[in-house]
Amino acid sequence: MAIDAGAAGEDLSTRIGRSIRVLRRQQGLTLVQLATKAELSHPFLSQLERGLARPSMASLHRLAQALGTTQPALMSMAADDGAALSADGRVSLVTAGSGVPVDNPGGVARSLVAGARAIYPVLFDGAPAEFGQAYTHPGDEFVHVIAGTIEVEVQGEGLFVVGPGDTLYYPGVLPHRWRQLAGPTSRILLVQDARAH
Repeated sequence: MAIDAGAAGEDLSTRIGRSIRVLRRQQGLTLVQLATKAELSHPFLSQLERGLARPSMASLHRLAQALGTTQPALMSMAADDGAALSADGRVSLVTAGSGVPVDNPGGVARSLVAGARAIYPVLFDGAPAEFGQAYTHPGDEFVHVIAGTIEVEVQGEGLFVVGPGDTLYYPGVLPHRWRQLAGPTSRILLVQDARAH
């Protein structure tokens, strides 16, 4: 089965912007309507769709919620130069060091799959030192810590210290957030299911 890198050479910002524009148009939303729904400025969204701005994980989350999807799903729609799809789209190859990167407090999050999938794996290099906003989304989440130690707060369930080799699973509908604890920089594999779709 041959695999072809369809997005090769195209700028990351352009690919993310195009993914957002496609979903917005599929839902019959104007730029102003989506900006209002996502609580973002209309000029920022316009620049984002034209590839003139890059979203943070926080702004990508707001857009994803407004579009009825998730951050990892939006990231995988913007298949990276290193991602390749088979002719029928069933097989996705993301080579080492590629994947769609998005700035995240304390580091970078990188999509590890291309296209619409049943699960969305994302690699986080680094985490914020302090808790930020809590996230919610349809579907469950699985976290595996490769390096470093994080503390995960799952509202109503408690605080969980997750170190190298540890895993944590929780429903995405519960508000959740994490932070880096003292020690080596964290490297986290997060896998989110696609029930949002």
